[in-house]
Amino acid sequence: MLRYTLKRLGIFVGCLVVVWGLVYVGVFPRGLGDSNGMWIILLSLLLSAPISFVVLRKERDRASVQVVQRVDRMKADLEANRSQEDSVDEAARTQA
Repeated sequence: MLRYTLKRLGIFVGCLVVVWGLVYVGVFPRGLGDSNGMWIILLSLLLSAPISFVVLRKERDRASVQVVQRVDRMKADLEANRSQEDSVDEAARTQA
């Protein structure tokens, strides 16, 4: 999961550098007034999202498998705790 996050952050930073360079050169407009920094960040986000979606498909699938395994493990642990509580409750009722 951390690997996916770091790769996605790397793609964003790469887009940020490219967009900043293109704005600096004059290929992209500079924005309105003092909004230049916000313009560069928003444009970088807009460009990095579809790139991440396509490039990191396998990494995203691996991360989702890990999440599903964790959820399944937690469900199994909860079910084990419930059955344990039920058996203790049954034993207490039979003794009374």
